[in-house]
Amino acid sequence: MKVTFLGTGTSQGVPLIGCDCNVCSSTDNRDNRLRSSIWIQTHETSVVIDSGPDFRYQMLRAGVKKLDAIVYTHGHKDHVAGMDDVRAYNFFTDKPVELYATKETEETLKREFSYVFSGDNYPGIPRVNVTRIDKDKEFIINGLTFIPILVKHMYMDVLGFRIGDFTYITDANYIPPAEIDKIKGSKVLVLNALRHAKHPSHYTLEEAIEVAQHIGATNTYFTHISHQLGKHSDIEHQLPEGIHLSYDGLTLEF
Repeated sequence: MKVTFLGTGTSQGVPLIGCDCNVCSSTDNRDNRLRSSIWIQTHETSVVIDSGPDFRYQMLRAGVKKLDAIVYTHGHKDHVAGMDDVRAYNFFTDKPVELYATKETEETLKREFSYVFSGDNYPGIPRVNVTRIDKDKEFIINGLTFIPILVKHMYMDVLGFRIGDFTYITDANYIPPAEIDKIKGSKVLVLNALRHAKHPSHYTLEEAIEVAQHIGATNTYFTHISHQLGKHSDIEHQLPEGIHLSYDGLTLEF
């Protein structure tokens, strides 16, 4: 299995519009962060988690020519806004794209993209099939098993996913003990670490380090990073052993 980070930035991305701080003006490509998303590949399947506003460019940049499914963590705009661009995959395969979402996220998709689900079959609109995720049940996409991990994003329920030895969590500021137990034993954990200052719905860097060390994965990679965290080259060297900052284009192989 191969995992590629398509985007590692927070909801506004990095650089931030109108900002000329040392991160936003950095010439280090690792400081340029599109909205958070990953691409999972095996010999049998190609799956993306979340389709944010940068989805089209992410697919082009990573060369994703085959897409079997999109799995959604939650319905916030920075995770769903690019769904319309699955139309290209419809054109080349002449098949709907499979979407996996909770009831709440499905409702968001139907509200935000009402024309897709209207039944009008207007020429050129995306064709999708939605499979409902039950947070208490694993599901399989072409041989790839996804175990939902329920986390809190302030008051909102958000899903992370464990796929084999890999666990991906974004947009969290609390993980219940029972869900922590599902994660333990992962060789690689991806976890959000927004910035240094306290935030109502995201882990800070210090909080994320504490959670990562409690879970004890061999390697942890932080994502959903804002410009307020600091330059990649500065922060990476300050992290404990086995903990890293992810960056757009980083690829992990299992």
